[in-house]
Amino acid sequence: MDNFADIRPYRDDEVAPVLGKLLNDKELLDTMAGLRAPRLQRFFPKLVRPLVRSVLKRQLKGVATVRQFQQIVKLYMDDMIETTTSRFTVSGLENLSLERPWLLISNHRDIALDPAFVNYALYHNGGDTVRIAIGDNLLSKPFAADLMRLNKSFIVKRSAKGPRQMLAAYKNLSNYIRHSLTEEKATIWLAQREGRAKDGIDETEPAIIKMLCMSQQKSEETFTDFIKTLGIVPVAISYEWDPCDAAKARELTLREQDGDYQKAEFEDLQSIALGIRGQKGRVHVHFGEPLDQDFSTPNEVAEAIDCQIVQEYRLQPSNIWAYEQQTGRNDWQQLPKEVLTELGPMNDDSKSAFEARLAAIPEGHRAKALAIYANPVIAKLAQRETA
Repeated sequence: MDNFADIRPYRDDEVAPVLGKLLNDKELLDTMAGLRAPRLQRFFPKLVRPLVRSVLKRQLKGVATVRQFQQIVKLYMDDMIETTTSRFTVSGLENLSLERPWLLISNHRDIALDPAFVNYALYHNGGDTVRIAIGDNLLSKPFAADLMRLNKSFIVKRSAKGPRQMLAAYKNLSNYIRHSLTEEKATIWLAQREGRAKDGIDETEPAIIKMLCMSQQKSEETFTDFIKTLGIVPVAISYEWDPCDAAKARELTLREQDGDYQKAEFEDLQSIALGIRGQKGRVHVHFGEPLDQDFSTPNEVAEAIDCQIVQEYRLQPSNIWAYEQQTGRNDWQQLPKEVLTELGPMNDDSKSAFEARLAAIPEGHRAKALAIYANPVIAKLAQRETA
């Protein structure tokens, strides 16, 4: 019996039937047409749809395994990096043996790009791609769920109703993650919190660690031994430009003003598309050191993850200019030498680029936009003070 059939990624023998279904999915074809030829799709959808199907069919010809499907995804990823980033760098992989599985717990800024950049870094350094945890709130359209599961994503059932159903869903998720790591030797990517860090503050939710602990065999292993078995590796991802900064600033502003914020239908899918298409500037991914110290509580594990993510987060000029504009201070210059050395060009060009970026955001939302970029600097300064 397959206890994880409704949440796990698709297997090789499921790829061909799913692709056949997708090639006849009108919503997928219309979405792809809207991305590639929006004006044609708007006025002549019935004309464009067969053309898109023909292109996809040609690209997917002969694809019968997950790895082959991810080779197609790689082509799009290569193009995205080439056209929307000015520089992509990786550090920390020397800390890891790519021959064994890891539980990568990452800060979370972009729905699709965070695990995509992690995959890109691993693939181009000889590692395998990861299994990606993704909330079912992002799968409002069936074709989206199919595409995600073809790309080695597994589903987090956040929409489960009632305490019993929620408990059962998270226990099954915990068991699946452990089964993937220990039995199938697959590396997992998991965000450090539910939802993106829209305010630029990267903090691990202890509830994530508590969920993982639901698969601990308490009669056979201590808490510390269980955490070490998981092979937790903190991952810090930074973007010079957040393609969704204006949308995040708007949401944060409205939430503060109204006390709540209701997402529009398919808003998350629109965020995914905006993140992929938008300019990101310099992007850096750092793989931390595996957690191997003794722990007593999930909170201690969360704090250890946060410590590495804050320490290894690669600041960008946009962070510094935002911090100076928000606080009027330049005490960021007291940060460790290696942090300052890693900074991009702190010159008039980068300052002008940041000011132009901020000016494009509605004035009433700019305070939140500044905070999005400034908060990583504040976190590093706070860490320095407590060290």
